[in-house]
Amino acid sequence: MSGVRDGHVIVVDLGFGDAGKGATVDWLCSREGGAPVSAVVRFNGGAQAAHNVIAEGRHHTFAQFGSGTFSDVPTLLSRHMLVEPIALAGEARQLAALGVVDPLRLMRIDGRALLTTPIHIAANRAREDARGSSRHGSCGRGIGETARYAMEFDAPRVEDCLRPSVLAEKLRLLAAHYGPLIAPGAHRYEPIADLVDMYREFAAAVRIVGPGELAALASRGRLIFEGAQGVLLDEWRGFHPHTTWSTVEPANARTLLAEIDATAFTLGVTRTYVTRHGAGPFPTEDPELRVPEPHNTHGPYQGSFRRGHADALLLRYAVAACGAVDGLAVTHLDAPATVRAATAYRTVDGVLTDLPPSAGRDLDRQRRLTELLYAAEPVLTELPADRVGWFHEQTGVPVVLTSDGADRAARIATSAVSVR
Repeated sequence: MSGVRDGHVIVVDLGFGDAGKGATVDWLCSREGGAPVSAVVRFNGGAQAAHNVIAEGRHHTFAQFGSGTFSDVPTLLSRHMLVEPIALAGEARQLAALGVVDPLRLMRIDGRALLTTPIHIAANRAREDARGSSRHGSCGRGIGETARYAMEFDAPRVEDCLRPSVLAEKLRLLAAHYGPLIAPGAHRYEPIADLVDMYREFAAAVRIVGPGELAALASRGRLIFEGAQGVLLDEWRGFHPHTTWSTVEPANARTLLAEIDATAFTLGVTRTYVTRHGAGPFPTEDPELRVPEPHNTHGPYQGSFRRGHADALLLRYAVAACGAVDGLAVTHLDAPATVRAATAYRTVDGVLTDLPPSAGRDLDRQRRLTELLYAAEPVLTELPADRVGWFHEQTGVPVVLTSDGADRAARIATSAVSVR
């Protein structure tokens, strides 16, 4: 298998998100990142992504466009993506204002991808509001409702934007289904015709592609698979109910690669400390840990942006949930010396030095792990001066990329890059 700088790469977040996936993908797609990249492939999530990239004096928070866009690298939204056309159009305008010429020319979308509509978004927010103080930590962007509805019904898909009558009927059924949740009488959802017109314009502005597009892109160069969110939020590996309706670990990316008879280097991204946006267990959380976060703030649905010390147990759990991780990208090495590390938890059953590995699709078990994490007391030690060495030692995975700042120029490939 080729390495991180000359072959296909899967980029996955080993935390609760916000570890630096976007900045890592941006670097891999740049001149400094190695061999030319033919496309960034998104393999999970949707418009809720917020991947901050700072490069050559520009800053953008990537949501649906791949984080290689500043390097003029095309994006393929795979069939595993949830596509939100209104937000996509807004993001294209933002990128154009930053000097990206005609951003939509870089966008390819698999026609089988699900559509996230304003109806899904309204339902998502109504459901989360109804939970009151027991919120799950949703972004309020309709991700869960898009996935939930598609499990039971014939859901709107990107290819339906090319078939207005089919799309209109699917939207009418969608509105009728969610009417009681959104508001009385919402089953008569008036803007269906307006939505259909807008989606027709969307279909005319982007390239809607079929199953052969991935192989065609791979034939022209290497692919970077950009994950969204973090493995600790994975729909099956995360800690319920504070999870996403999305497969975050690399299974989707590996399925896509298998279809073109290819493999990839799996690059796990982790901070030198742990962060979490929204509700859920967080054993090492420390409200007194002062680390500036200029691009991560309070969200109206997620809630506050939380910080905590490094956590070896959660990190090893995430690596195991991925099946295999070939290298680590360790970000935020400039974090203050006050950051410490958890090497064990004190629990009612004694001291734990490792979390039980994920057992697959066993939600009751994951709920029990949630309860364990809520009650766990971390055993904190000093994080050594050689932080890079600590991450290698704790996981057994070589560190191949580091950064001590937000800018692309702060990323450094280590000597472990060539180790396979």
